Amino acid sequence: MDRTVGFFVLALLLTCYPSSSETYDTLSEGSSLSVEKSNDVLISANGIFSAGFYQVGNNTFCFAIWFTKSSGATTVWMANRDQPVNGRGSKLSLLRNGNLILTDAGKIMVWMINTVSTSSARLQLLNTGNLVLYAWEKTVIWQSFDSPTDTLLPHQILTKDTSLISSRSQSNYSSGFYKLFFDSDNVIRLLFNGTEVSSIYWPDPSLVTWDAGRSTYNNSRIAVFDSLGYYRASDDLAFRSADFGAGPQRRLALDFDGNLRMYSLEETRGTWSVSWQAISQPCQIHGICGPNSLCSYIPAYGRGCSCMPGFKIVNSTDWSYGCAPETDIACNQTEVGFFPLPHVQLYGYDYGHYPNYTYESCENLCLQLCKCKAFLLNFSDGLYDCYPKTLLLNGFSSPNYPGTMYLKLPKASLFPRYDPLEEFTMNCSGNTRYIQLDRTYRKGHENGPLKFLLWFAYVLGVLEGVTVLLVWLFLFRVHHDPVSTMQGYILVANGFKRFSYAELKKATRGFTQEIGRGGGGVVYKGVLLDRRVAAIKRLKEANQGEAEFLAEVSTIGRLNHMNLIETWGYCIEGKHRLLVYEYMEHGSLAQKLSSNTLDWEKRFQIALGTARGLAYLHEECLEWVLHCDVKPQNILLDSDYQPKVADFGMSKLRNRGGLDNSSFSRIRGTRGYMAPEWVFNLPITSKVDVYSYGIVVLEMVTGKSPTAIPDTDAQGETEQRGLIKWVRDRKNGIGARGSWIEGILDPVMQGGCDMRQLEILISVALECVEEDRDSRPTMSQIVEKLVRPEERPELEGYLTLS
Repeated sequence: MDRTVGFFVLALLLTCYPSSSETYDTLSEGSSLSVEKSNDVLISANGIFSAGFYQVGNNTFCFAIWFTKSSGATTVWMANRDQPVNGRGSKLSLLRNGNLILTDAGKIMVWMINTVSTSSARLQLLNTGNLVLYAWEKTVIWQSFDSPTDTLLPHQILTKDTSLISSRSQSNYSSGFYKLFFDSDNVIRLLFNGTEVSSIYWPDPSLVTWDAGRSTYNNSRIAVFDSLGYYRASDDLAFRSADFGAGPQRRLALDFDGNLRMYSLEETRGTWSVSWQAISQPCQIHGICGPNSLCSYIPAYGRGCSCMPGFKIVNSTDWSYGCAPETDIACNQTEVGFFPLPHVQLYGYDYGHYPNYTYESCENLCLQLCKCKAFLLNFSDGLYDCYPKTLLLNGFSSPNYPGTMYLKLPKASLFPRYDPLEEFTMNCSGNTRYIQLDRTYRKGHENGPLKFLLWFAYVLGVLEGVTVLLVWLFLFRVHHDPVSTMQGYILVANGFKRFSYAELKKATRGFTQEIGRGGGGVVYKGVLLDRRVAAIKRLKEANQGEAEFLAEVSTIGRLNHMNLIETWGYCIEGKHRLLVYEYMEHGSLAQKLSSNTLDWEKRFQIALGTARGLAYLHEECLEWVLHCDVKPQNILLDSDYQPKVADFGMSKLRNRGGLDNSSFSRIRGTRGYMAPEWVFNLPITSKVDVYSYGIVVLEMVTGKSPTAIPDTDAQGETEQRGLIKWVRDRKNGIGARGSWIEGILDPVMQGGCDMRQLEILISVALECVEEDRDSRPTMSQIVEKLVRPEERPELEGYLTLS
């Protein structure tokens, strides 16, 4: 009887004491949010952000803030990332004394904001994503913006007292190895902070501060970016997102791979696209592959790690542990030799720098040093430089690197079978969406027989599932071509879906609705099984068509930008080669120019968006990409007339720094838009795309095709010179400002143009079509000239430059 009364009194107390939030964005004093109630979530008034318990492992949760409208609930802040709480009994409570506490399983306090007995407190999630604890209406006691984890939001200030710490991995949200912070010299840097070693890797540590575009002469140590995508720091670091301007939600995140990236949200799909990143070559990030290993970037596979010859992987699920030697390396000079690794660099941990050394003298130096693990021989300025290495860290392989690393190995291991692809990918069989964290709780009384029955049923179910899987794999192997299957694995890993030819034939109703045609193939409109409208490009069945298919797939599989066409999948069956794109409602720029439906505002935004897309290809993706066929037919327009650069069938991947020596087996592009370099067999660089872009802009402004005005002085070298000469003659022939512009303007736009914007656009286009490629601007410089934003007034008060 006493126990019944006790339970009744406890239930009455719980009913009388408020336990959950009563409003959408505010937690009042004396209330709490429970991990067991899925609707115990704070939602900002604008509906963009949510705050509540976020699952980070099996039965483990963190209290977090995330974007509500993004797919996968992208987190931007966590209170207890390194000490998750149990999925039962855990709460975030705002006590009546004003203290904010997070308890694990109702017993252990893992996080707390102590307000020193402040009354009239409330916790509110603002529209900015800032979680603020108030007292006395508007007095801020604490805010999440002052303690970021791995993400900054617009107007969230990074100071000398705050930093960003990456997560441990894509599925482990605990603190990782990478840090963004203001160093003691007032410069904002990226640091690899491993368990045994640490090193700065951004800005490039081989550069002095001013050569890296930074300044140490400031005393504020403040960095911030606004809602338009403009970022500025007190050390003179400044950049703009590729989609600069009002519109998308943005975030700046230090990702688990050590790269700092700005993302923009496309709300209709809930997906994020990279609009800026700090490091374009991922293998230059320190610690990415661990000790005694090499980072390589191979287009068909992406970035990956491999052990050096004579070493073996330590943990097949985590490359940060690196590799360990297979055998001990003796100090006896007669028992060791050197294995050459061309184009390999190991950053740091040099015993010294020995200029003008021969191979023999550098080898003898390393043999005499017991702690020398390898030596680098680098040829520069007509001399060889010798760098003995005491540790094998931060290794990467790049075909453009001129040096050779000589690895010290036992003579018995001097001729290993070394295949950089053998260990390129790690074993991810255990890398599930949620990881199992080490959490220990006191267990109650267990029912032994019931537990045995449950385990028996579980094992029986697993055996049945394995049997079904083996049968499925056998049938799959029988019915699929091994070669195309392997290609499918590679591409599916990059996010594509592999379609069957029959499926695409049905989607296009037998390839009947043609919406485009080019040298590489024909494009049809189709409706997929999930009711998405798609553009399906059927490439020619000749060898050229297959080559273009493989080039296009390998290129666009790694590109992600709002001004680049999104590809959903592919088909490769026998001689059939097809690509599946998102469908663009307004077709191509060429179609709209001929229909005279584009006003000035649309044309200017198309010119700007196209420049942003090409700037991303040239300067921001993992490798430089030359499109090689920029023309109105390859610029598609979505429902809002936003441009998307398409058709990478003629694209050319080039490692950064190697463009000046690039060679092409044949001329690429379309007559009328090709740069002089193609005709005169000059080195091909990104400036060929700049030239083609300039022709497209002139065509947009004048409404005239590049071949419509013949050049009587040209002898067939470049057909478009007639249009260029015609525009230049009118610019230089009439003195009154503005009248020459009206003389070349497309009649459709007469009277409806911003003359200042128009003059800038024409000036940029004429710079793009200079005969000398070195006189042409880069695509990023073109974006800068077209945007020309004024100084952001909202930054005043945030930045104090000395």
